[in-house]
Amino acid sequence: MKQKSSTRLVLICGLPASGKTTLARQLAPKIPAIRLDKDQWTTQLGLDVWDDEFRVRLERQLWALTQELLAQGQSVILEWGHWARVERDEKRLGARALGVGVELHYPDVPLEELIERTQRRNASGEWSASPITRAHFERWATIFQPPDEEELLLFDEPVPEA
Repeated sequence: MKQKSSTRLVLICGLPASGKTTLARQLAPKIPAIRLDKDQWTTQLGLDVWDDEFRVRLERQLWALTQELLAQGQSVILEWGHWARVERDEKRLGARALGVGVELHYPDVPLEELIERTQRRNASGEWSASPITRAHFERWATIFQPPDEEELLLFDEPVPEA
């Protein structure tokens, strides 16, 4: 079993198309960590990523699984948006209670670039759910709570690659 001190939780925070999955795929083999992608689980189960009730239940289950994995010494990357500060606090404090480090990665991408990326994703067929539109981003931008400098200080620095 891995030393618990090297175990860590990595939260990826951001709006759709900010590069969360790309970043998580790059980090996973380097840490090493298990990547938990809520959207991938949803689509693989044949369900709708727009189903908010299911999303909440799935996030709760994935968080319970994450805590079990962390307690066993397995690092985990959670790559859903973590839009609310309270959600990031819950994960950070829960992982700290297990004695593991916690990193927060926030790919800060301008809204117009997110919209352009999503339009390309919609056109490519890569995104199989209902298309994400400019109106979605405009609404989400009013809800999303990006981490500020004070919050970022509550998290550990990423561990340098070996």
